Amino acid sequence: MSFELLRGSRPVAALLALGAVTYTAWALEAVLVTGLDPARTYVSELAAADQPRGGLFRATDLIAGLLVLAGALWAFVRYRPRRLWTVTGWAGIAFFGALTAADSRLPLSCAPTADAQCGAREAAGLVPVTHAAHSWSSTLATTGAVVAMVALTLAARRYGRWAPLARTGPVIVTAELIATVWTLAAVAAFEAGQGTWLLGVGQRIQVLLVAVWLTVLALSVAREKLYE
Repeated sequence: MSFELLRGSRPVAALLALGAVTYTAWALEAVLVTGLDPARTYVSELAAADQPRGGLFRATDLIAGLLVLAGALWAFVRYRPRRLWTVTGWAGIAFFGALTAADSRLPLSCAPTADAQCGAREAAGLVPVTHAAHSWSSTLATTGAVVAMVALTLAARRYGRWAPLARTGPVIVTAELIATVWTLAAVAAFEAGQGTWLLGVGQRIQVLLVAVWLTVLALSVAREKLYE
């Protein structure tokens, strides 16, 4: 591999790695007083408009989304991938980054799993437009992440590149799909008044695995050139 290719890969890897680290800023709840139970609450409730640390978590979500989006766009412009799985994967990463940034600008107005009155207003449709839109932007961001994880992991294995991702990607993707099903089932249970089913645990595993996968991808990109 030429020095030029290595040098060209580094900005993409750096942007993805920084985005992955920033995307895990929610873990600061372990040392900050938030008043929210991580076993029961949505991660996005940390960034709700009425939460004392909401501004911090909205800012980190915005930065994370923009970093990941920049990494994906840099990959497209610099390397012009043409194969189906790589194009799909990088598009998924760009979509995830853009929607994560948008998500930070559409915060929940309150914490529905922790505040019964908030939950009642949400169920009755008496919340701001930004609150109502948040579920859509969050769902679309997660969809982009899952599509990217599946597509680029398949690309790594099919095209014989990105050894770290080819080795560990299938395990991470499988765990992500399980965590996603858990989260969706827990959300359905909460909306049906059946409790939270450890919603917070499932979703925190889900978003943590996205960050882990992005880190593995960044390491893989730093070591090898991107697919063309």
